[in-house]
Order: sequence, then C-alpha cells, then structure tokens
Amino acid sequence: MACHQRSASLPSIPHSTESKVEVELQGLQTRISSPSATIDTMCGGLRSLGDIYSSIEEIMSLPSNRVPLQRKMIEEELDRSLVLVDLCNAMQESLAELKVSIQDLQLALKRGDGAAVQIKTESFVRLAKKAQKPFKKITSGKATAQGCGAVRLLVEARDMAVCLLESASCLLLKQAGVASGSRWSLVSQRFQKKRVVCEAAQLQALEHGVADLENGVESLFRRLIQSRVSLLNILSS
Repeated sequence: MACHQRSASLPSIPHSTESKVEVELQGLQTRISSPSATIDTMCGGLRSLGDIYSSIEEIMSLPSNRVPLQRKMIEEELDRSLVLVDLCNAMQESLAELKVSIQDLQLALKRGDGAAVQIKTESFVRLAKKAQKPFKKITSGKATAQGCGAVRLLVEARDMAVCLLESASCLLLKQAGVASGSRWSLVSQRFQKKRVVCEAAQLQALEHGVADLENGVESLFRRLIQSRVSLLNILSS
C-alpha cells in the first residue's frame, strides 16, 4: 500500500480543536512524505500522531459531539481500526527482531569476525524485507472520510498511521540495502581500525533509531486501544 495524499476537499470544520487536528495531520503528511525524511522523522511523527489521537479523544468526549456520533459509523471505524492494531503488533515484532539482529551484528563487528558480519548483515536484510510484508496485504485506496467531525478525524488519523508505519518500514529496508551493499565495509577494508569505529557508530545510531521506533509504535498501539475503548463506551451509552 502506497501512502496517499490527504484530500484537501474535506468539509469545513467549525470546532477550533477539529481545525487544529486537520492542520496537524496535513503537517505530518508533509514531513513524512519528504524525500529527506529519516527514522528520526518517523519517530517524531509517531509522537505527533499520539498527540493527534489525544485531541480526537477530547473532541469525542464533548457533550455536543455525543449525539452526532452515528452508531453505524462508529461500528465501521471499530472494524477498520483492527487493521491498524494488527499492523502495530506486526511492526513491534519486526522491530524487536531487527534490534536483536543489530546487536548480533555489533558483537560480530567487535570481535572482528568478517564472516559473521556478512552472515548477520544478510539476516538483517531478510528481517527488514519481512517487515514490509504486512503492508502488501493492505488494499490500495484511501477510505472516504464522511460524517461527523470526530469519526472523520479518526479515519484520517488511521490512514496517516498506516502511511507513517509503512514509511518507517521503507526506511529500514533502505538501511538494509545500504548494509547489504557495503557489508559495513569490513571485508574490503580488512578491519581497518578507523573504519570499524565508524561502522560501529553507524550501527549504534541505527540501534537507537529502531529502539525509538519500537517505543513509538508501542505508544501508538496503546493510544489505539484507548480510542477503541472510547468508541465502545459511546456505543454502550
């Protein structure tokens, strides 16, 4: 599934908080779709998305929004949000595997074992490719956001979350491609000390980035569960 540009033709939103969320979603789309976007960009995007979900929770809790929240729309969003919950679970598993793979690669580098470095690098590449698979199961096309503001914003936030997770996964695959092409420069450079120090620093930075992504996805997962609880509470009220 490719990331899609958000529609600029959405109905006008009277509530100031809703307008703010729309602006934040547009800004987030711009950041993560930039050619210069990095893993740090995606980590920041996950934090921003968490704030957006908090704002939507605030909107849903307003007494004035309780009546307009249509039952059918809520039920549909509850069903569709399960796709994102599953994606978060899959992404968390992939990131945990990638983090262990990087740590194994660091140990091989520290030992100066060129053969082990190559094997661990290939393992990292395979795991990065594996992380792409859940997104291929998602059908292309953006859901149409109709109806009341709060549910419409949930649809927009969900689409943005899928786009963000996919973009992060693509960046990790890009990192894997760099690793695969260079073998971290160890074999050709015969373990030159300066080169090893440089590669170790790159691996450490990548490990930190993956750990930050892991924390961000975990936080998003918790926010999604809270959002689903809120919707279920509305249905039962």
